[in-house]
Amino acid sequence: MTINTSLKLVPLELPANIDTTTLFSALAHKPWSMLLDSSNSQHADGRFDIIVADPIISMTTNALKTTITFNSKRSNSAPQPVISQDNPLTLIEKYQSEVFGHVSMSDDIKQSELPFLCGALGFFGYDLGRRFETLPDTAKDDYNTPDMAIGLYSWSVIKDNSAGLWYLAYVDSLPHPEHKQIISWARDTSTESNNVSNFTLKTDWTSNLAEDKYLERVNRIKQYLTKGDCYQVNMTQRFSAQYSGDEWQAYQALRHSNQAPFSAFIKIPRSSIMSVSPERFLSISDGQVETKPIKGTRPRYSDKIQDSSEAQALQYSEKDRAENLMIVDLLRNDISKGCIAGSVEVPSLFKIESFPAVHHLVSKITGRLKTNVSPIALLQGAFPGGSITGAPKIRAMEIIEELEPHKRNIYCGSIGYIGIRQDVDTNICIRTLLCENQTIYCWAGGGIVLDSIPEMEYEESHHKVSKILPTLRQLNA
Repeated sequence: MTINTSLKLVPLELPANIDTTTLFSALAHKPWSMLLDSSNSQHADGRFDIIVADPIISMTTNALKTTITFNSKRSNSAPQPVISQDNPLTLIEKYQSEVFGHVSMSDDIKQSELPFLCGALGFFGYDLGRRFETLPDTAKDDYNTPDMAIGLYSWSVIKDNSAGLWYLAYVDSLPHPEHKQIISWARDTSTESNNVSNFTLKTDWTSNLAEDKYLERVNRIKQYLTKGDCYQVNMTQRFSAQYSGDEWQAYQALRHSNQAPFSAFIKIPRSSIMSVSPERFLSISDGQVETKPIKGTRPRYSDKIQDSSEAQALQYSEKDRAENLMIVDLLRNDISKGCIAGSVEVPSLFKIESFPAVHHLVSKITGRLKTNVSPIALLQGAFPGGSITGAPKIRAMEIIEELEPHKRNIYCGSIGYIGIRQDVDTNICIRTLLCENQTIYCWAGGGIVLDSIPEMEYEESHHKVSKILPTLRQLNA
């Protein structure tokens, strides 16, 4: 499988005003097509969009087993799938090295500020964390979607929204679309979309925790906090509904109403994932590490004075600052394990970032990766992100398993890439929906601390999906 070849990066003759969704519509219904999408956000982290499809190798993990499938387009006789019980992240490193380890690239490409060019891209579900830590197994698992789904992609289409430029990156000896084919995606996307029906919710949304049950669990968490078991626990409820029709259509409505910089649409054989996440988990570029936890939320209002007042109240809230600081300390510890001593810093603390549905309190932690630590090792050491577990992380995850009726699957996992330049960017899968077997799932929750008011925590969880659940209801009209 070793290939001696080179990585190419060429401009595409596409107008700046063509939306990324226009191109991706030609691929959206094809399994293993994936879009990392800035959703036309004006956010500083929303500069690039990335399109991939037709992976050389696809990898899915269910509990202890990872299935590695080889794309038949690469050769006339693709090897049979391989099943392994090895660490799934180690398997990504192994096969990425075999496929791309001898790909050469020019200095210009190595130093390009463009994100992912080729490599591994997909999702790591929250429950993949069970492969790295010993955790109880009591919550109900009623999903078909795997714990991890990663493709190794030999090409990508990238849009630089800031400059209005498009690029094709590809490994020259491996399958990739031609320039003319990509241009055709922008001109005619009717072939696939004509074969699908409009997205429609067939039932109303229901939660797996009625309000009284949610409040009761928040109070139980506060009992754990009082006893000193932990300092903070992220508590979540799951909404679900029956649906029919086109998930890609639903995603386009969600990305328009949320404009989240870390959005994504992922199509795998038995499910679709729609993420409109505002939160970065972990990024690594040229050895520089960054994580940006969100802790602290207030609703948005159409009245500018009221809206500004909510943002200011969040900015100076002692409770939200304390909650945010707990997670900052946790993440400093998580990334310190793989970073050079003394390099971990907090350049931004308690910054207000505003999105269509909510204001958030966001901090930024940075560090410098040790030369003997791989990006995947750092990712594993910090996974899942502390902002959606609590602190200390393992005890918080044990309490989550005890109190949440169902496992989280994709929710609170991560979507992103591990590129061949040792670059990484991943989100935290909040504001993320899973579609499988004509059922759509959506989650919302928040960090519970000792001075949390249960009723306000319940209300906050609904604020977080105020641009999601109603948006999909309105598609029925």
